[in-house]
Amino acid sequence: MKSICVFCGSSDSVHADYITAARTMGRVLAERGIRLVYGGGKTGLMGAVANGAVEAGGEAIGVIISSMNTPSLAHDGLTRMDVTPNMHARKARMHELADGYIALPGGFGTLDELFETVTWAQTGAHEKPVGLLNVKDYYVPLLAALDHAVAEGFIFKEHREALFCDADPNTLIDRMLEYEHPRQAVKKWLREE
Repeated sequence: MKSICVFCGSSDSVHADYITAARTMGRVLAERGIRLVYGGGKTGLMGAVANGAVEAGGEAIGVIISSMNTPSLAHDGLTRMDVTPNMHARKARMHELADGYIALPGGFGTLDELFETVTWAQTGAHEKPVGLLNVKDYYVPLLAALDHAVAEGFIFKEHREALFCDADPNTLIDRMLEYEHPRQAVKKWLREE
């Protein structure tokens, strides 16, 4: 993987462990020679992941919508900033630039990006790995809900297993590098078999 898109929160009003983990994620990406693609912000986990990557000598590409491209929100120390007219174009551009995706803790925007990415993999729109950095067990309730959806027949087991989760950035990336897209499950889901 040459680039990973990181989805994460932009709030500064979160536990310091989340900020530290985001900075570490950025640093690990840079140390592994993986370009960071993210939402372009300078606050919260967004700013921390970008700072971690840049401080470690890595590339960081921001993709931000024009209404958020302001001095108080946009990171000014990136390798490049792409500005899009709206959220749909922003997500499409981030997907275009990435070879894989990692969601750090975040709110509605992070969850929206995560679920759209997983849905696109489920339907065969892309075959890129998707992971969760499970800082402070943030994603444990979500994973329980997904396991419940599998048990109730709403999600195929293969698609659930394709969503990687780990608290350690290096372990998560290693697991993502071994990813094999569940093509047969996609066919089954689309009723091609």
